[in-house]
Amino acid sequence: MKQYQAVAENWLNGNFDAETKAEVKHLMDTDPVALEDAFYKTLEFGTGGLRGIMGAGTNRMNKYTVGMATQGLANYIKAHVQGESSVCISYDARNNSAIFARISAEVLANNGISVWLFDALRPTPELSYSIRMKKATAGIMVTASHNPKEYNGYKVFWSDGGQITAPVDKDVVAEVAKITDPADVRFAPVPGTVPAEIKMMGAEVDEAYLRDITSLMLSPASVARHKDLKIVYTPLHGCGVRLMPQALERIGFKDIIHVPEQDVNDGNFPTVVSPNPEEPAAMKMAIEKAEQTGADLVLATDPDADRLGIAVRDDAGKMVQLTGNQTWSMLTYYILTRWKELGKLDGRQYCVKTIVTSELIAAICKRFGVPCYNVLTGFKYIAEIVKQQEGKGEFICGGEESYGFNLGEFVRDKCAQVAGCAIAECAAWAADQGLTLWQLLQKVYKEYGLYVEKMVYIVRKGKSGAEEIQRIMADYRACPPKEIAGSPLAKVIDYNLPEKTGLPKSNVLQFFNEAGDVVSVRPSGTEPKIKFYFGARGDDAAAKIEQLTAQFVK
Repeated sequence: MKQYQAVAENWLNGNFDAETKAEVKHLMDTDPVALEDAFYKTLEFGTGGLRGIMGAGTNRMNKYTVGMATQGLANYIKAHVQGESSVCISYDARNNSAIFARISAEVLANNGISVWLFDALRPTPELSYSIRMKKATAGIMVTASHNPKEYNGYKVFWSDGGQITAPVDKDVVAEVAKITDPADVRFAPVPGTVPAEIKMMGAEVDEAYLRDITSLMLSPASVARHKDLKIVYTPLHGCGVRLMPQALERIGFKDIIHVPEQDVNDGNFPTVVSPNPEEPAAMKMAIEKAEQTGADLVLATDPDADRLGIAVRDDAGKMVQLTGNQTWSMLTYYILTRWKELGKLDGRQYCVKTIVTSELIAAICKRFGVPCYNVLTGFKYIAEIVKQQEGKGEFICGGEESYGFNLGEFVRDKCAQVAGCAIAECAAWAADQGLTLWQLLQKVYKEYGLYVEKMVYIVRKGKSGAEEIQRIMADYRACPPKEIAGSPLAKVIDYNLPEKTGLPKSNVLQFFNEAGDVVSVRPSGTEPKIKFYFGARGDDAAAKIEQLTAQFVK
């Protein structure tokens, strides 16, 4: 009997509920490949938490893996936090999200840790906001972000409102790894003890969150003049439907057009293949609505409303979806311009971007005399800089190419509500100058030069896929390319060598050529993918991107 089969037998005969056992038995009888994938390893609780396909098995998201993760977090809190502690919990519209959130709340309470649980689904950034508002020890967000419907996940935040980073992340991971048996999880109260209270939160957090978003406005007069700007918004069946329209209305916009079919919270995401606003297919219905209504702008958020996709009208009047790099470059230009015009730049301010995000943002910051930190992929590293700079500097904004952006220090994660309001406000400011958002982007390119970026991924599922992805990375380390898009290789950065990069260790490689183009390669930390990020600059940047794609993606 193979190892995974023995583990499956333990689930079939162990202390698991009847529904779980029935699912295991079905896999045994009908699908040996799926059985192996469900049991060949334990779903890894990484530094970003859990994310995986839902179902029975050690390598799946289910009540037992969620409970074990929560017990490990509880053990860490009890061992390292003095005095009373509390945890805020939220969840998105995915299947089982509310169940996993409730299980997490009960396990924490049964460990004597107080819980603030949202009374209904709320965005990830609002969970981040609530932690600081409630002065909580930590936070849990049940979400798989923009993954397909089969997935769910579990993100852990710390008291600063950001996702856990070193050294807390490694220590929490170690505590979770010690929980190897569901019997070790306090699913039920311990006899003789009184569980901590589970308190509900909701409208009062919404109000504070919306109020603080409104306070970030830079161009209220422009919005007042263009309050009838037509904006199509879709939450892609996620929890953004609750607050994004309210936020836009609070800052003054009056014509918010919905996509009714996608306003429905549904974890099966019935109108899209994947609820990822990075993918054109996900925004198709919203763009069609914009064409029907003559809208100026399309905004789309992913299921937990932390990522934002946008579409704008080009010079021919056609709706065009912008990349995260284009959106955040344009938005950074707008924000820094307004900060300068308002006399708010005094040398203390800074911006942050990730290493795979457009170098155009760094160029814009440099011209305004604003430092721009470069951090690893993942918004938690942007939040970490904000935490480190508290009392020393002032965070203006930060973004990552994967449609994540934030402005101000209220939220310590990417925030689609904040970004959506800023984009709409930017459109009003551009209109005051006789420009559309598309024309504003072209103005940025004219001032700074053309920068073109592209991300391509290859999916490799299951155990064999994970092994193949590791082989690809090993091969690139052993034999880096001698030239990139016809230009000799100038530099290689291996982020597995923190002593050379000054950043935490990460399985990422970057190749730079003498022409200034860059290729970054990294396995996804949450999906069975290896990602290639291409960046080129100059008048021939678009052609070079195609060369890079052909060279690296086989």
